[in-house]
Amino acid sequence: MCEELGFEKLLGEEGFFARLLGRTPSGTGRDLLYGPDLPVVLLTGGPGMGKGRLLRAVRDSFAAKVPVIHLDCASPVYADRADPEPGARSATTEALVEVARRLSTWQGTGGSFAFPRLFPGLAMIATGVSEGTPEAVATEAERYEGLAQKQRLRGLGTGDFWRGVLRGGIRNLLMTLYGQALDPYSAAVSNALLDALFQGLAPRGRAELARLYGAYPGAAGQPRIGLRILAADFRAGGEARDVAESFLFRALREDLEAAYASPSGWLRRVGRPAVLLDHAESPLGERLLRAVLTDRRAGQRDRVVIVGTARRTDGGAFLHGGLPSAEVAPPAEYRPADGAPPAWSRRTDEAADRAPLADGVVLLRMPLLTGDQLRRETVRRQQRAEPEGGTNRRRIDAAVARLSGGRPHTVIRLSAAAAAFRMPEDANDRDILDAPLRLPGDDTPERPVADVLLRELILDQLPVRLPTEHRAQWLDLLTHLSVAHDTECADVLLRHHQSGHVHHLTAHHVSRLLTDTGWPTCERHFIGDFGLRQLLVHRLYGLRPGGAAWYADHHLLRDHYAERAAGEAQGTQGDGAFRSLTAHRMNHHLVSGGADDVVSHLAATLPGRPGAWCADLLEIAQAPYPGGADARRERAQGLVGADGPPLRRTVDQLLHAVWLCEERTRPTGKETARTLAKLLDLLSIMDFEGAGRLSRTATDWSGLAENEQPLLRCTCTEQLRRRR
Repeated sequence: MCEELGFEKLLGEEGFFARLLGRTPSGTGRDLLYGPDLPVVLLTGGPGMGKGRLLRAVRDSFAAKVPVIHLDCASPVYADRADPEPGARSATTEALVEVARRLSTWQGTGGSFAFPRLFPGLAMIATGVSEGTPEAVATEAERYEGLAQKQRLRGLGTGDFWRGVLRGGIRNLLMTLYGQALDPYSAAVSNALLDALFQGLAPRGRAELARLYGAYPGAAGQPRIGLRILAADFRAGGEARDVAESFLFRALREDLEAAYASPSGWLRRVGRPAVLLDHAESPLGERLLRAVLTDRRAGQRDRVVIVGTARRTDGGAFLHGGLPSAEVAPPAEYRPADGAPPAWSRRTDEAADRAPLADGVVLLRMPLLTGDQLRRETVRRQQRAEPEGGTNRRRIDAAVARLSGGRPHTVIRLSAAAAAFRMPEDANDRDILDAPLRLPGDDTPERPVADVLLRELILDQLPVRLPTEHRAQWLDLLTHLSVAHDTECADVLLRHHQSGHVHHLTAHHVSRLLTDTGWPTCERHFIGDFGLRQLLVHRLYGLRPGGAAWYADHHLLRDHYAERAAGEAQGTQGDGAFRSLTAHRMNHHLVSGGADDVVSHLAATLPGRPGAWCADLLEIAQAPYPGGADARRERAQGLVGADGPPLRRTVDQLLHAVWLCEERTRPTGKETARTLAKLLDLLSIMDFEGAGRLSRTATDWSGLAENEQPLLRCTCTEQLRRRR
């Protein structure tokens, strides 16, 4: 159930992937989407959006009907396999060999595949083995011998392409040189290998190698020269190796294309083969994507469906040729909720061969769960536990919805943790983060679900370009940045928490890394995803006893903005996220124990400026509440005694009512709406300049609160509102 949660339409008989692959999960044919020029499909979404889960579901649903190969580009296995012979292997070549080996054992319609075009390139880079002797080269080349031919099937790419010459042929020819006084990497070794590759080929096979490897850069139509240059480029490393690896990926796709286009393939094979690249934002994944996109831009055509993952919303910076994504025509995009997939075609103007790689991409925006899907998941989980009352279930539904924002992985984890959890009376949504969770198949003790999510969403998905020296402190830095609003605010915290370190990250660096990882931005919150911010706030409060780390960070920012406000026209100058420095200071003072001082400030600044004052009030109150007992509701309702004249007491109540609404981690509803309206109406009839204008505010704010809407809108609260 979890694997397909939220993806039912994409995976169904009439879904996107059935049309892209040309077959349904049940095996029925479907009219093909796109082609013969295919775009690369990139699943875009940040951590927890289910990109890898969708790729696994595509594999599980379709792999019995069409050849579907799933690669985890972040797995260390490919680099580990390449490590013993770095001059003859790389993570990229090992990934390509993995694809070819799996397809060479394909047992579905049409049978297995052979790779006679890929094999010569792999055999030639074997000349870069560390010893460089004929025996070492022969041993390395024989790793790939099983890929070159397929028995008992006639046609291009099967046994008659090679006529069995590889059965001992490479070793026999190279062994004639064994024992001779040859320098490592001698030309005689390469010549003997080329002789073995071409000897005994059918004319059609020689013509195919001449066409393919004769087109290698610098080969001038000569396949032997092309193969030598390919091997030399691979040994050279760097950009030259990238060219060689890209060409080998092309050879693999040409082998697959030939298997479908041959007379026997045309009769026996259906649909399209697919390579699914999970974690394609990794260096290996980016190299593979860049290779196929560059080839297709240059006119190379094949029917291999390439589906990769991308954390960034624009698909990845490499797609845009060094230009800001805003200056490049955006790729076609598909949102499953929109219905039909978008039309797509490649540019055909004079500059088409120089177009950014984004021109060859369709972005599939990973869907958030709808409210109905989210509720069904929480109900399904709770049915396995002791039955709870409807009130508790509705409260858990609301908490999961707000903390997850519809992010599927977070919904799955929170729903599982909440199955046997009872929300405390008048609970904050963050209370659910302490619910214990044991992962399926995990023998370790139960852990708070917050710890599980922080591991899976942050530590297991570090930014690809995060410098090594910052990896150990990344979670801690983000935890402290959960109280930051803008880049200045963030830089103050970063300087403090990186003091004593040689290398420092700035707010600009962190913001760019968060964007690269797929986390959204918000103009009022440095950590722009509401759910992630709540996880980090929860962790910050628990870092030290009594919330000491929380209070220390807010005091640091309060003092910083107090110093700035004192020197700049009484703090009237605004900064990034606030209209004034004083409002910014008061925000941090409010949430670090200074509520009475904030009330005094608000009461003194209200007369004569009700409009600006309401804006200040909303900015000051847009803050999370620290852990521990929460008396805001009682204080808002006047149940907690307050000193001072009526204006101050009423402002005190109003501040705490607005704070409840702005935190967004508790239900507000009709009770809080009535409280807001009552308090603002009381202020509107008091004797100070502009009081009457607060009547309209009472109507507006109470209407928003009654419908669980934010009083002060920003990007992350708007996203939260749309998930309801």
